[in-house]
Amino acid sequence: MKSDNVKSGVQQAPHRSLFNALGMTKEELDRPLVGIVSSYNEIVPGHMNIDKIANAVKMGVAMAGGTPIMFPAIAVCDGIAMGHTGMKYSLVTRDLIADSTECMAMAHQFDALVMIPNCDKNVPGLLMAAARLNIPTIFVSGGPMLAGKVKGCKTSLSSMFEAVGSYAAGTMTLEDVEEFEEKACPTCGSCSGMYTANSMNCLTEALGMALKGNGTIPAVYSERIKLAKHAGMKVMELLERNIRPKDIMTEKAFMNALTVDMALGCSTNSMLHLPAIAHEAGVELNLDIANEISARTPNLCHLAPAGHTYIEELNEAGGVYAVMNELNKKGLLNTDLITVTGKTVGENIENCINKNPEVIRPVENPYSEVGGIAVLRGNLAPDSCVVKRSAVVPEMLKHEGPARVFDCEEDAIAAIKGGKIVAGDVVVIRYEGPKGGPGMREMLNPTSAIAGMGLGSSVALITDGRFSGASRGASIGHVSPEAAVGGPIALVEEGDIIQIDINANKIMLKVSDEELAERKAKWQPREPKVTNGYLARYASMVTSANTGAILKSN
Repeated sequence: MKSDNVKSGVQQAPHRSLFNALGMTKEELDRPLVGIVSSYNEIVPGHMNIDKIANAVKMGVAMAGGTPIMFPAIAVCDGIAMGHTGMKYSLVTRDLIADSTECMAMAHQFDALVMIPNCDKNVPGLLMAAARLNIPTIFVSGGPMLAGKVKGCKTSLSSMFEAVGSYAAGTMTLEDVEEFEEKACPTCGSCSGMYTANSMNCLTEALGMALKGNGTIPAVYSERIKLAKHAGMKVMELLERNIRPKDIMTEKAFMNALTVDMALGCSTNSMLHLPAIAHEAGVELNLDIANEISARTPNLCHLAPAGHTYIEELNEAGGVYAVMNELNKKGLLNTDLITVTGKTVGENIENCINKNPEVIRPVENPYSEVGGIAVLRGNLAPDSCVVKRSAVVPEMLKHEGPARVFDCEEDAIAAIKGGKIVAGDVVVIRYEGPKGGPGMREMLNPTSAIAGMGLGSSVALITDGRFSGASRGASIGHVSPEAAVGGPIALVEEGDIIQIDINANKIMLKVSDEELAERKAKWQPREPKVTNGYLARYASMVTSANTGAILKSN
């Protein structure tokens, strides 16, 4: 066992004395040491229940003959960080989480790991660590929040942000906003729509790194406690059989994850995280593959913000495995791949029926014949940009309009709420990319303001930043190259005409090559917004969004 390096033989007597200081018995040290990576904290609603999940996992590990030992991982609440400087610190935690987990696991020589994430960057960060460490590992998340209910209708955090825009537009009273405030987020858990956290937890199932229900069983259900116990037991089987993350997260497994991503209509952030996780697993994912998969994958789910159903309803309809079983009717999945269940994908999804064709459309009657995410290219984004196609109203799939240019998110929000953006406009927010932000802020505030002002079906938003999974509309992010490195988005001028054709995967700035070359010759890099601390180090190492915003040393 790997842990013999810290517990066996005379040379390890000093190490054992420190285990004695922890109160560990000889019987515990005779067993495999299993690290329980707990993301519990008291600031993120999706993490406040993880102490209970961790205790259940520990019980499962102990029942199956292991010695569970817990250590922490950080997590940021994207909702609380939204719309201010705190959002610069969201994406950047993904690498902190991966690095710190690597440090803890290697320093203490754990034999296996159980990862307990839930929100946004916490899930991909731990998946990156799992691939990097490559010791037997299983995931069990904290689970999704139940939907809120306002005036008899289910709702979620995205409605809360849009309510602020509606108030600014004068179409909602302060009392209405306060009612949303009280009722939109009624329980602990990751926010109730198909936002980034739930997207990544569902894709953890699709990748084969979590048990059935991991992405969909609500946080407040006792069933999740049972799931956690089973995950603790199952990791001991993975250890016995020496099934490791890189055995599971193969190139074909990432193809499965992208396919499920398209069918579910996941957050565009998955187009950042899947390439970064794949990179750690030694697999190259370029975004052109995403369009190839999207072209043959039907979109089966319209979960909030794309529609009016929520993760709890996906769970009741059969969950991720039911979606995968629908996809398998068209032969769209690699079914012979090993997973953390110890069985293959095909064995896992067999007989997982679709219990509600209104929530999970049958494969022969999809919302769309193509997937929920589209990757666009053109002279404005030569290296690509990304849009959640399933959350775009039909009339905005093709759009042409004048650019309204802003060099930061705050200026754009002020213009939107000040009534300076009108139907037909294309809002451009730049210098918010991985380097330029730094940290590639999410733009939920401006997209929600556009929707709340009644402009969701007539105004597009383009940025080298990114979007919350809660964003909807023609919200096109991850524009690469970003403005901070002189990408074409830095050359856009007020009033330039921008042409968007989502179904054709094209985005064009209607300015001649000669004019763009002249503008490029005059362009000067901006002074860095941050010059010290972690953000400055991050900006110096981060790569472009189209490569997953991974870190590389100069």
